[in-house]
Amino acid sequence: MPEILRELGFNNLYMVAELLFKATKAWCEDNKICILLSDSKEIRFPVDLNLKLKNASFEQQNNIEIICNGTGLHWPDLDEDLSLSGIMEGRYSV
Repeated sequence: MPEILRELGFNNLYMVAELLFKATKAWCEDNKICILLSDSKEIRFPVDLNLKLKNASFEQQNNIEIICNGTGLHWPDLDEDLSLSGIMEGRYSV
């Protein structure tokens, strides 16, 4: 990682990724949360990895808001929030 990024307080690649990639669309499909990133890549993870999502209806799972300038997801029906960096690190629940 470039030294200038460390000096600015970005101490891991996931923090840098939040600067480079934003969520542009999020939806639920085939029991997976799907996220389209600003670089046209897609991230998917099974809803079973998050207890609130696992126990929710499809409509609740699919009611996703993109928050924090594209760096987070919010499920208003479930009061659940996940960050893109957390998802990339494999943290699918709080």
